Amino acid sequence: MGVSVGLGLADFPFSSAKTFWQWVELCEEQGIDSLWQTDRLVSRQPFLECISTMAAIAGATERIKFGMNICSIALRDPLVTAKQCATIDYLSNGRLLPAFGVGSRDAPDWQATGRSFKGVGKKVDEALEIISRLWTEDSVTFDGEHYQYSNAHISPRPVQKRFPLWIGGSSRPAIRRTAQFGTGWQAGRETPAEVAPVITAIKEAAVKLDRSIDHDHFGSGFFYRFGRWNEPCVETRLAAYATRAPLRDLKQSWAVGDAKDILSRLQEFLDAGVYKFVLRPIGDDDADLMAQTQRLADEVIPEAIKLSTRA
Repeated sequence: MGVSVGLGLADFPFSSAKTFWQWVELCEEQGIDSLWQTDRLVSRQPFLECISTMAAIAGATERIKFGMNICSIALRDPLVTAKQCATIDYLSNGRLLPAFGVGSRDAPDWQATGRSFKGVGKKVDEALEIISRLWTEDSVTFDGEHYQYSNAHISPRPVQKRFPLWIGGSSRPAIRRTAQFGTGWQAGRETPAEVAPVITAIKEAAVKLDRSIDHDHFGSGFFYRFGRWNEPCVETRLAAYATRAPLRDLKQSWAVGDAKDILSRLQEFLDAGVYKFVLRPIGDDDADLMAQTQRLADEVIPEAIKLSTRA
């Protein structure tokens, strides 16, 4: 295991489902490690539902892995979610990469469903315990504040014996949650400088719980483009994300330029302890997104894989 590069989608950037499947086929053929879908239930922008998207990709591919980046488990039933993930992993012969977290505080899902973001951490903790136990135990009984189960069990179980459980978030509860339940950690909007202390804190917290996370199971994601910062598609994307994080300089974590610029950003994250990457292409249209993906596969990924030998 070492450096791996996957591709992720936030909203749905393609003009049709047909084009999306052409992109998936390209990723499958060109050696992209994995595909990731952001979870957003309520939005006027088109967003694919992340778990059903994983199931669809499982049936359309044979090699590539896939995951949710990240699934807001506080909005979902843990038994149903555990069963869905186990089913997808079973049918894909062990290619699912489940990733869970609290979700974005500014997501409209909370208000639309009449739920408060405050206090969801406890609910997430309970859900993660239930899910992880359902994947490994013959029978699960749980009496919590938010969930109660009596002799619950699922079959078939995941194909992967140590089923991955990636956790998102960089808050103190997220660090503790990763150390307690996670097999990996996925950063959000953090810069390389911000990622390093979180990784250190997770490792230290895991030791206290007599657990460990593989050194190369720490990940991060960022937008990239072969092009220029002043292109309209880049400026539009920057402006949209600036409203969510007005105090953050996104140019410190995104990568725009040529292959050297993208590899340089990857190296900064690698130096901070990140080995798994979810890159999100910025494009004007279907053809541009396909070209951005192809260039990444041709010019960046072969060199990125070599970085792990020097890490």
